[in-house]
Amino acid sequence: HTVLGELIMLISVSTGVYSIDLIQPDSVVVQPGQSLTILCQVSGYSLTDNSYATGWIRQSEGKAMDWIFHQWGGGSGSFYQNNALKNKFSYSRDMSAGTAMMKGQNVQPEDTAVYYCVRHPTVTKTTNTPAQILSNKQLNHKHMF
Repeated sequence: HTVLGELIMLISVSTGVYSIDLIQPDSVVVQPGQSLTILCQVSGYSLTDNSYATGWIRQSEGKAMDWIFHQWGGGSGSFYQNNALKNKFSYSRDMSAGTAMMKGQNVQPEDTAVYYCVRHPTVTKTTNTPAQILSNKQLNHKHMF
């Protein structure tokens, strides 16, 4: 089995000329037991702004969303995580580059999900819909990282 982390490719909010973007790769496939690394490039706000938190959630097919973690802006912004997943996922960020990174350790088939890079307070208007989990047949036509 492969573990598919199908990622949100773009969350975009437009109000006038102001835009907030959180951009991730289209999809990632890893084997069970391997690590999973997901980068998220943010624009339209700064990871140093303590008015916002950046983090990840995931949704497995047919299940409710799981909150993984989030960290508020600033050099030592408060970090919050789902205790049930704290040994599975870690988080780091490069504030000068505007990138946040989530790393999953020893991923298993049950970790197959759509992973969303998110900003809090929650974005309320999106111009793009979330990416869907792809079947293995469809994956043959996707560029894998």
